[in-house]
Amino acid sequence: MHITLESDYAVRIVSCLAKNGGRMDARSIAEETGVTLRFSLKILRKLVTGGLVSSYKGTKGGYELGRPPSEISLCDVIEMVEGPYSLARCVSGSDYQCNRNTEACGVCEFRKIYAEISETVRRRLNEVKFSDL
Repeated sequence: MHITLESDYAVRIVSCLAKNGGRMDARSIAEETGVTLRFSLKILRKLVTGGLVSSYKGTKGGYELGRPPSEISLCDVIEMVEGPYSLARCVSGSDYQCNRNTEACGVCEFRKIYAEISETVRRRLNEVKFSDL
Protein backbone atom coordinates (compact mmCIF):
# COMPACT_ATOMS: atom_id res chain seq x y z
CA MET A 1 0.00 0.00 0.00
CA HIS A 2 1.25 3.49 -0.77
CA ILE A 3 0.01 7.05 -1.11
CA THR A 4 -1.06 8.15 -4.56
CA LEU A 5 1.31 9.92 -6.92
CA GLU A 6 -0.79 13.07 -6.58
CA SER A 7 -0.35 13.07 -2.79
CA ASP A 8 3.38 12.45 -3.16
CA TYR A 9 3.65 15.39 -5.56
CA ALA A 10 1.55 17.62 -3.28
CA VAL A 11 3.94 16.88 -0.40
CA ARG A 12 6.90 17.74 -2.66
CA ILE A 13 5.26 21.02 -3.72
CA VAL A 14 4.49 22.11 -0.15
CA SER A 15 8.01 21.11 0.91
CA CYS A 16 9.46 23.16 -1.94
CA LEU A 17 7.45 26.22 -0.90
CA ALA A 18 8.41 25.71 2.76
CA LYS A 19 12.12 25.48 1.93
CA ASN A 20 11.97 28.49 -0.39
CA GLY A 21 10.26 30.60 2.26
CA GLY A 22 8.71 32.96 -0.25
CA ARG A 23 6.69 33.30 -3.41
CA MET A 24 7.48 31.07 -6.37
CA ASP A 25 6.00 30.84 -9.84
CA ALA A 26 4.44 27.56 -10.97
CA ARG A 27 7.17 26.86 -13.55
CA SER A 28 9.90 27.11 -10.90
CA ILE A 29 7.93 24.87 -8.55
CA ALA A 30 7.48 22.29 -11.33
CA GLU A 31 11.18 22.36 -12.23
CA GLU A 32 12.37 22.12 -8.64
CA THR A 33 10.01 19.27 -7.69
CA GLY A 34 10.23 17.30 -10.94
CA VAL A 35 6.45 17.48 -11.37
CA THR A 36 5.09 18.49 -14.76
CA LEU A 37 3.77 22.04 -14.96
CA ARG A 38 0.28 20.84 -15.83
CA PHE A 39 0.10 18.44 -12.86
CA SER A 40 1.67 21.05 -10.55
CA LEU A 41 -1.05 23.54 -11.48
CA LYS A 42 -3.76 20.96 -10.81
CA ILE A 43 -2.34 20.20 -7.37
CA LEU A 44 -1.72 23.86 -6.57
CA ARG A 45 -5.40 24.60 -7.28
CA LYS A 46 -6.43 22.02 -4.67
CA LEU A 47 -3.92 23.37 -2.15
CA VAL A 48 -5.10 26.95 -2.74
CA THR A 49 -8.76 25.94 -2.39
CA GLY A 50 -7.93 24.26 0.92
CA GLY A 51 -6.01 27.27 2.22
CA LEU A 52 -2.63 25.54 2.51
CA VAL A 53 -1.22 27.65 -0.32
CA SER A 54 -1.97 31.24 -1.37
CA SER A 55 -1.85 32.36 -5.00
CA TYR A 56 -1.09 35.79 -6.39
CA LYS A 57 -1.70 37.10 -9.91
CA GLY A 58 0.36 39.50 -11.95
CA THR A 59 4.02 39.95 -12.78
CA LYS A 60 5.06 39.42 -9.18
CA GLY A 61 2.51 36.66 -8.74
CA GLY A 62 3.05 33.09 -7.82
CA TYR A 63 2.42 30.78 -4.90
CA GLU A 64 3.45 30.69 -1.29
CA LEU A 65 2.38 28.83 1.82
CA GLY A 66 -0.90 30.02 3.27
CA ARG A 67 0.24 29.18 6.79
CA PRO A 68 3.62 28.86 8.50
CA PRO A 69 5.36 25.49 7.83
CA SER A 70 5.06 24.71 11.55
CA GLU A 71 1.27 24.69 11.14
CA ILE A 72 1.12 22.37 8.12
CA SER A 73 1.39 18.62 8.62
CA LEU A 74 1.84 15.76 6.19
CA CYS A 75 -1.69 14.75 7.08
CA ASP A 76 -3.03 18.17 6.08
CA VAL A 77 -1.50 17.89 2.62
CA ILE A 78 -2.40 14.26 1.96
CA GLU A 79 -5.98 14.72 3.14
CA MET A 80 -6.33 17.90 1.09
CA VAL A 81 -5.64 15.83 -2.02
CA GLU A 82 -7.11 12.45 -1.07
CA GLY A 83 -9.76 13.19 1.52
CA PRO A 84 -9.73 11.71 5.05
CA TYR A 85 -7.14 8.97 5.50
CA SER A 86 -8.36 5.46 6.24
CA LEU A 87 -6.73 2.10 5.71
CA ALA A 88 -9.93 0.47 4.46
CA ARG A 89 -13.14 1.70 2.86
CA CYS A 90 -15.24 0.47 5.77
CA VAL A 91 -13.44 2.90 8.10
CA SER A 92 -13.70 5.95 5.87
CA GLY A 93 -17.21 6.89 6.93
CA SER A 94 -18.27 7.17 3.31
CA ASP A 95 -21.32 5.51 1.83
CA TYR A 96 -19.50 2.18 1.68
CA GLN A 97 -21.78 -0.74 2.53
CA CYS A 98 -20.06 -3.77 4.02
CA ASN A 99 -21.18 -7.05 2.49
CA ARG A 100 -20.39 -9.06 5.62
CA ASN A 101 -23.11 -10.38 7.89
CA THR A 102 -22.79 -7.63 10.50
CA GLU A 103 -26.08 -8.65 12.16
CA ALA A 104 -24.51 -11.93 13.22
CA CYS A 105 -21.16 -10.55 14.39
CA GLY A 106 -21.97 -6.97 15.35
CA VAL A 107 -19.05 -4.97 14.00
CA CYS A 108 -16.51 -6.79 11.89
CA GLU A 109 -13.32 -7.50 13.84
CA PHE A 110 -11.27 -6.36 10.85
CA ARG A 111 -13.01 -2.98 10.86
CA LYS A 112 -11.93 -2.45 14.49
CA ILE A 113 -8.30 -3.27 13.64
CA TYR A 114 -8.37 -1.13 10.49
CA ALA A 115 -9.82 1.78 12.46
CA GLU A 116 -7.03 1.52 15.07
CA ILE A 117 -4.32 1.37 12.41
CA SER A 118 -5.88 4.26 10.51
CA GLU A 119 -5.91 6.41 13.63
CA THR A 120 -2.28 5.55 14.41
CA VAL A 121 -1.15 6.47 10.90
CA ARG A 122 -3.23 9.66 10.91
CA ARG A 123 -1.83 10.71 14.29
CA ARG A 124 1.74 10.13 13.10
CA LEU A 125 1.16 12.05 9.85
CA ASN A 126 -0.21 14.95 11.93
CA GLU A 127 2.93 14.98 14.06
CA VAL A 128 5.22 15.65 11.08
CA LYS A 129 5.27 19.37 10.27
CA PHE A 130 6.96 20.91 7.25
CA SER A 131 9.11 23.02 9.56
CA ASP A 132 10.64 19.73 10.77
CA LEU A 133 11.68 18.55 7.32
